Amino acid sequence: MRFFLIEDDAVVRKMLEKIIHENGLGEVVGQAEDGLHVSIDQLYCVDVVLIDLLMPGLDGIQTMKKLRAQGFTGPFVMISQVENKEMIGQAYLHGIDTYIHKPINRYEVISVLKRVADYLSVASSLDSIRRLLQTLEKKKQTTASHETTIEQKAQQLLLVLGIAGESGASDLLAIMRWLSEQEQQGRAIHDLPPLKELYAQIVQRMYKEEPLVQKEIRAMEQRIRRMVLQAFTHLSSLGLADYTNPTFEHFAPRLFDFEEIRLRMQELEAGEKATKCRINVKKFLAAFYMEIKGA
Repeated sequence: MRFFLIEDDAVVRKMLEKIIHENGLGEVVGQAEDGLHVSIDQLYCVDVVLIDLLMPGLDGIQTMKKLRAQGFTGPFVMISQVENKEMIGQAYLHGIDTYIHKPINRYEVISVLKRVADYLSVASSLDSIRRLLQTLEKKKQTTASHETTIEQKAQQLLLVLGIAGESGASDLLAIMRWLSEQEQQGRAIHDLPPLKELYAQIVQRMYKEEPLVQKEIRAMEQRIRRMVLQAFTHLSSLGLADYTNPTFEHFAPRLFDFEEIRLRMQELEAGEKATKCRINVKKFLAAFYMEIKGA
């Protein structure tokens, strides 16, 4: 601990400094012989103030009131030979935390200052726990808000792409939530894992039995592919009807390979319902996430 001594008797100050130093209680970082020449600026790094009750000029209680008003929040330990209960009561009313009697007794000083150290340690721990809980609560609220925003943006984009009613829409939302969680944990999402691994991450949150997991992974793969194909065809249709359509201009080259979009437009123009185009589902998922993240 760092102590500041306010005591008009130089001998007492010397004794206290010696006891503090020899018993490893901390260090005395400043001293004053009265309260008139002490200000909050001198107490910037101070943990505890040891202060005499009766001093010329400004007594201990007045000095303590002045320093509290200036912003010092640490404990005061009063030092005095006064036995008047009323005066001691006044000192406690004005904020002293404990009391050391004069003449100075080494064992009393050690005992009192160790109790003060224990109190400060507990107070510091409680403060740290309080700050940690506040941080965790803020993070929890921020995360919840972020996840809600991501999901809302994903649902809006599904509507724009004409696939909100597809059976794979709920799978896509689950994938977007997972990608958001990965990014919040510091993992890069620009390079997705293999699709089966990605689907497994989602499915294993819902099922534990391996046969069910594998079955659902295959089902999810089919639902996602049908949905992506529908988005691909929807954008191609928009481009075929109006090459300057803003939805087509923005999303077609971002979500798909544009050469494949052009081929699909040609197929649609020829009346072909089936497609021979190659669809990159992995690119679609990564680009979809980047779109809703930056929206």
